[in-house]
Amino acid sequence: MEKLDSILNKYVAEGEDTAGKLLGAAFIVCNKDGIVYQGAAGRTTLAPDSPKFAVDTWTWVASMSKIITMMGVMALVEKGSVSLDDDMRCIVPELGKLQLLKGFTDDDKPILENNTRPITLRHLLTHGAGIGTDIADPELMKWSHSIGRTATCLDYTIEGWSVPMKFPPGEGWYYGGATEFAGLAVERITGQNLDEYMRETVFKPLGMEDTTFYRESMTDKVAARTAPCMMRNPETGGLAETDWVVPVQPELLSLGSGLYMTAKDHAKALQSLLRSLAGEGGGLLKRGTVQEMFRPQLSESQRAVLKAVTDMFHDNMVPEFPPGMPLDHGISGIINLEDCLGKRRKGSMMWQGMANGHWWVDPESGIAATLFVNVMPQGDKVVVQLYDELERAVYGDLVADVMVCQ
Repeated sequence: MEKLDSILNKYVAEGEDTAGKLLGAAFIVCNKDGIVYQGAAGRTTLAPDSPKFAVDTWTWVASMSKIITMMGVMALVEKGSVSLDDDMRCIVPELGKLQLLKGFTDDDKPILENNTRPITLRHLLTHGAGIGTDIADPELMKWSHSIGRTATCLDYTIEGWSVPMKFPPGEGWYYGGATEFAGLAVERITGQNLDEYMRETVFKPLGMEDTTFYRESMTDKVAARTAPCMMRNPETGGLAETDWVVPVQPELLSLGSGLYMTAKDHAKALQSLLRSLAGEGGGLLKRGTVQEMFRPQLSESQRAVLKAVTDMFHDNMVPEFPPGMPLDHGISGIINLEDCLGKRRKGSMMWQGMANGHWWVDPESGIAATLFVNVMPQGDKVVVQLYDELERAVYGDLVADVMVCQ
């Protein structure tokens, strides 16, 4: 325990100089029975006398949202309200309007074709639908410019996420906006907005009292323990507060990146997954449902695309793995298909967020962990080093003890 405390303290700034440091970090390790370790270090804002960063510090978690919200989606699947292989175009007509971008003419006009294939819920949850993110894709930005489109995904609107598909559904892997249409499907199926449904189905049953899509709904409650997002200066390595935030009242509640929450709440969801996998009761979902989430979902050709993408963007996407680690994708995260030496076992699932938070769930070892920080851009080298040290310490000092007790 002291080793993990020491690692966290080593990476946070003690005074005004934040170069090569974080303002704060919180880390929780759990098993199916409870918390194995929880600790935090640093502070919440640039002011040296600001409140301490803690496991109940409240912040935007970006794509760390997915593991939480997809539990809510899978609750609908478990109930029989929808199937993973249902065509979502019947439920979300906006999907039926998306065309395939085949290229551009010599005078830079987009070449578009209608999509005739089903877009299944499985495609949306595993990034196999071909729906990208405009601001991260030069071709989609070129398409936007060519039609005079001003909306982007940063607007958190349906129009902002509605872009042409880069390939027919099921033929590739592209991390982008497909999950947002899964969120729309949840709203259309249930007749509730995403916050209402997730609160009723996931947040309240798991005791996640500080989790919401609406930032201002908890302002008074969490003001003293809120950590705004920081941006690292690429030249000096120092931190400054960024003025970009999710809109206060977004038109589209983002299933993929819309949550504000605490590390404490996030760990409750991960622990629920471990309980479900153990098959002893007490988890939010049935064992078979969670096993499906952790099952590799990609075809051989899709895995090849995932490999190419993660090879190209290794340090941003999968820095915890050595180059060449065979990977697949489950429902909500990447799965490593071999043991990672000194770290997690094969069959573990992980993901991260734009603000550099990370989580993993290791079914074989029976543990899960979540790291909360608040710095951009993604792939921050300081966080990568911190995360690596924390994970190695967990498997060096805690996992053996945890497994002996089971």
